[in-house]
Amino acid sequence: MDLNKHVIEEFRANNGKVGGMFEGASLILLNTTGARTGRPHTTPTVYLRDGNRYLVFGSNAGGPRHPHWYHNLLANPHLTVELGTEDGAVKPFAARAVPLEGEERDRYWELQCSRDPGFRAYAEQTERTVPVVALHFLDLGANNPERNRMIGRQLVQHHSELRAELRHVRAEIDRVLARKHPADLPEPEDRPGADLASQLRRHCLTFCYALRTHHTREDGSFTAFEKQFPHLAPAIARLRREHEAVERGLAEFEALVNGDGGELPADPADAEKLRAELDRVVAGLEEHFAYEEQHLLPALEAPLR
Repeated sequence: MDLNKHVIEEFRANNGKVGGMFEGASLILLNTTGARTGRPHTTPTVYLRDGNRYLVFGSNAGGPRHPHWYHNLLANPHLTVELGTEDGAVKPFAARAVPLEGEERDRYWELQCSRDPGFRAYAEQTERTVPVVALHFLDLGANNPERNRMIGRQLVQHHSELRAELRHVRAEIDRVLARKHPADLPEPEDRPGADLASQLRRHCLTFCYALRTHHTREDGSFTAFEKQFPHLAPAIARLRREHEAVERGLAEFEALVNGDGGELPADPADAEKLRAELDRVVAGLEEHFAYEEQHLLPALEAPLR
């Protein structure tokens, strides 16, 4: 994990170039969603360019199991990748993952091994078949208006789901605050504080992860919007700045939820602090959603809510 963190930081600071054991390698960052936890993950890996596709290989350094990012992509094939660009800075791109099979998989695996014999050495260390995954980047070209309208509908749906999750989190916090007067609660609902804390922590983290994943994917989609709809550049610049501000708030909120000991106390005073911090983080979120829909949906020829 420390090595990955160092590589990721160096990658982003140097337009996709790193030193050390990966010096000179063609690297890409995969931003996936945890198959079990829903938590966002960023993983550096080697890629092979194939026309408009980018191929990645689940060698896992010859380990006995497929890498976590591969399982994440099987569960949810939509991801954001980061690449160095001709503009001199790393950019995010929305992508869809498609595992290769049969002869196509074997052909590209052999091509990668011929280019980098280390991959063949990895395969010799394990009994599993190393997955080869093609990453198809989002293209908002005018040749597929129905697909673009579907993207618009998905945007609205994701916003609705995040609103619902936020309402759920606030309701759970209110349940903890109601414990100020436990006599007012029916006995079956007056569960132990540790159980309430565990549930509250889970709901809070679910919302944090979902919002973070949503914004990460949008940042990748924004790159396609900037290319296809240049007139949206000012609006997208504002949306990116708002994403950065929310990300900082989410990091602070997640640290508060986790606490020093990894458990969130269920004391009402702590719940009040949590509610106040949550409100601070999501302040302006509804306005952000509305602004995004107002500017992006017409470009996709998708109806406003």
